[in-house]
Amino acid sequence: MNKPVVIVGAGLSGLRAASLLIANGIDCRVLEARDRIGGRILTTSIPDRPDLGKFDLGPTWFWPQYESTIANLVKELNLETFSQYTKGAMLAERSQNEAPQRYILPENSNAKSIRFIGGVQTLIDAIVATIPSGIVELDTSVKTIRQDEAGAITVEAVCTNGNKKEIPASVVILALPPRIVANNIEFSPSLSANLMNDLVNKPTWMAGQAKLVAIYDRPFWRESGLSGFVSSWVGPLQEIHDASPDTGSGALFGFFGIPAKIRQQLSEEETLKAVMDQLVRLFGPEAHKVSATLYKDWAKDFETAVEEDLDPLREFPSYGQPPKAGIWEEKIIFAGTEINSQFGGHLEGALQSAEKAFLKIKQLYKSF
Repeated sequence: MNKPVVIVGAGLSGLRAASLLIANGIDCRVLEARDRIGGRILTTSIPDRPDLGKFDLGPTWFWPQYESTIANLVKELNLETFSQYTKGAMLAERSQNEAPQRYILPENSNAKSIRFIGGVQTLIDAIVATIPSGIVELDTSVKTIRQDEAGAITVEAVCTNGNKKEIPASVVILALPPRIVANNIEFSPSLSANLMNDLVNKPTWMAGQAKLVAIYDRPFWRESGLSGFVSSWVGPLQEIHDASPDTGSGALFGFFGIPAKIRQQLSEEETLKAVMDQLVRLFGPEAHKVSATLYKDWAKDFETAVEEDLDPLREFPSYGQPPKAGIWEEKIIFAGTEINSQFGGHLEGALQSAEKAFLKIKQLYKSF
C-alpha cells in the first residue's frame, strides 16, 4: 500500500491509532475539524489565574483495577496520577425546602477512580509527542469519502479558510462519534441502510451533557468533613464531585440534570446563578466566594452532538462494532469509545477501539 491511512478525528482514539501506525512504519494522516486536538477531552485553566490549576470539562477519571489498556499506557508514558478525593460525608439533596442530608458511605463502596495530574489533556499531549509534526491537520473537516470502481479511496475535506483537499487513502479510520459520521460525511457509494441505521442509533457519549466547574482558593468543604460528592433530586446539578487539583486550589464540578433542550432556553448567566444558589444551599455561604467558573455544554458542540443527542438517555446505550460494511469492508474502520462494547463511554473504550483498528490495518498491510 503506497497511500496513507487517513484517520478522521484527532480525539483519543484517532491519535492513539496514529501513534501505533507510525511506530510500526505505516504512513498516516490525521484530519481534525476542530482547531484543537483532544475531541471530547478538554482540559483548561483560567486565563488570568493559571495558578489555580487545570480542570477537565470532558472525561475526568479512569479505573486501573478494571481498565488495563489505559493503565498500561499511563505507565508507558510515565504520566502522573492521583486518586479522586472521597474522604468524608456525601450530601443528598431531595428538596429545596429541606437541608441536605449527610451520609457516610461504607469504605470501598465505590470503585477507586484515578485522575491525571494536569488533567486528561496530559494523556493527549503525551500521545501527540510520539507523532511527527505535520501528521495532524487541524481545521480540516471531512465532507466526502469516495471509492471508485477499482476500489481506490479519496477523502475530500474543507478547511476553515475555504481551501479544499483531496487525499488518496489506502484505508480510512473513522475515529468520530457514529452519529457524526452518519450526519456529516457523505459516502459514494452510499453506506448500506443497515450500517447507517446502526450508526444513527448509537448515542454519542456525553453529547447531551453539560459540565460546570466552580473553582475556589481552597477546598473549604473538606474542613466540614465533606467529600464534595453530592446527589441531588433538585438541581440544576444532579451529581457533584470534588474536582480539586492534587495540590493548591479547590474545585467542585457537576453534571446537569436539566435536559439539553431546556438548557438551551436559558442564558449562561441564568444557568450559573442557579448553580451558585445550589452550591450555597449545599455547602454554605462560603460557596459564594468562587474564584472562577468554567462551563461547557457539549450539546452545543457541533463536532460532538447532533439533534438526536439532545434527548436525555434513558438507559446505558448498546455500544460495539457496527455491522459489516459491504463494499466498504476493509476500506473504512470505525474507532472511538462508542465502538467498544465493554468500555463504551470510557477512555478505556476509546483506547481499545484504537488498538483494534490498528491491528486490523496491520493485518491488511501484511496481506499486500
